[in-house]
Amino acid sequence: MSWTAVVLAGSRPGRDTFAEQFGTALKPLIPVGGEPMVRRPVRALLQSGGVGKILVVSQSPDRIAAVLPEDARIEFRKSAGSIAETIERIVLDRSTAFPLIVTTADHALLDAQMIAEFTAAAQGADLAIGVVERRPLLARLPQTQRTWLAFRGGAYSGANLFALGSIKTLAAIEQWRAVEQDRKKGWRVLSALGPALLLGALLRVRTLDQSVAATGRKLGLTARAIVLSDPLAAVDVDKPDDHALVEAILAGRA
Repeated sequence: MSWTAVVLAGSRPGRDTFAEQFGTALKPLIPVGGEPMVRRPVRALLQSGGVGKILVVSQSPDRIAAVLPEDARIEFRKSAGSIAETIERIVLDRSTAFPLIVTTADHALLDAQMIAEFTAAAQGADLAIGVVERRPLLARLPQTQRTWLAFRGGAYSGANLFALGSIKTLAAIEQWRAVEQDRKKGWRVLSALGPALLLGALLRVRTLDQSVAATGRKLGLTARAIVLSDPLAAVDVDKPDDHALVEAILAGRA
């Protein structure tokens, strides 16, 4: 199966003080491991045998293109006003070939093995979400600070990997639009999907798989959560502490 990858390489509205600490106005251009951060997930996707095309979306596509390799599989597009609107535009584009794998420019530790594991498990689903379970992540990186969603049987953090298998995911994108500004507040994300799901999570009477499947049924699609075996899949570069941690990991110090 050939996947179309979408790399979200946009910037925050207004000044990005995090990026400015590294001499740039664009977060995807922050240096990680001696190169602009966006190169790392794009390179992983190029090395993945299952990805046939890569769409890199940004408010400044020319500046992002200037730091990426020339490859016929890479296409650059201008992003919309929000992540939800950007993804919606891609899904509705008649030239878009499903299935899609969506990730972010700050997924600096993404590698071909993570991509292969995720796409293999996501096949056949309308929507799949990559996550990492808390215990292996804290065993690997006890100092990391994450946003956790707790369910019966475990707590999980997002891995910035999403699979969109069909046009049916438009329903999920609409729900995402409603909570996009609160994506770091797990209870608000759950509450937008209905009181039953929120209560089930708060009381931990449902497992992650049961909750995601129920969310899919509510939206009229098949949805699954994919627990990735490599805990580093949950590490992104969203703030200075993350940057220091990723640099230490790449240097073998963490």
